[in-house]
Amino acid sequence: MRLLSRLCLFILLWLSSSASFAKAPARYYYHLKIYQLQSTAQQQRVEKFLESAYVPALHRAGINSVGVFKTMETDSVKRIYVLIPYKELKQIDAIAKTLEKDDQYLSSGKDYLQAAHNDQPYQRIETVLLQAFEGMPMPFVPKLTGPKEQRVYELRSYESPTEKYFANKVQMFNKGEIDIFHRLGFNAVFYAEAIAGSQQPNLVYMTSFTNKASRDEHWKMFGDDAAWKKLSAMPEYQNNVSKIHIYFLYPAGCSDF
Repeated sequence: MRLLSRLCLFILLWLSSSASFAKAPARYYYHLKIYQLQSTAQQQRVEKFLESAYVPALHRAGINSVGVFKTMETDSVKRIYVLIPYKELKQIDAIAKTLEKDDQYLSSGKDYLQAAHNDQPYQRIETVLLQAFEGMPMPFVPKLTGPKEQRVYELRSYESPTEKYFANKVQMFNKGEIDIFHRLGFNAVFYAEAIAGSQQPNLVYMTSFTNKASRDEHWKMFGDDAAWKKLSAMPEYQNNVSKIHIYFLYPAGCSDF
């Protein structure tokens, strides 16, 4: 009887452990909207829409943290990046329908939403859909200090030669690279793989720093880090990146990140 009791206890503990393991955090989806702008007037118009209408409407719809980022003044091309995290893919359609019925949103954003064909508030909008890595399944809101305009949010996109090499680079992040970034204090906002958008196969991630000097210092530490040197030298992780795109951004006043 005692043996049977112990066996039952073992089974219960095993089932409990298996259930906990199965309930790993769900991987978020990220909707990255990139506004391409031709003038300062367009930039101001889009910023006003985002601050007074779009971001508040997303908050009301249940998206608590929305990122709004602008390109540095040294960048010749003006862009505004909007980062919207979703717990589930179906939220994208559900929230779009919610906004269509949000009278406050429709009223506050009228200048933008009802713009005439010959009075465009932007040149084009690019949309990228991402899914978070297993190694960091949800976004992180950095607790940076200092003026927002001095902060640096570094958005990187790594292209791979083929899908096989892309999967290998994602594995490299999940099995070591993310841990190194975290240990060195890179304040990563997200790591994700692109599932819709241009330049595929590619991954996208964003790190954040108090200022440019801090950014440069952190990347020097990364390059000198023994764990990174060991990881990057492993034969199984060679040739998995064919091109890197780097964008330096800073948060707009209405950004939650």
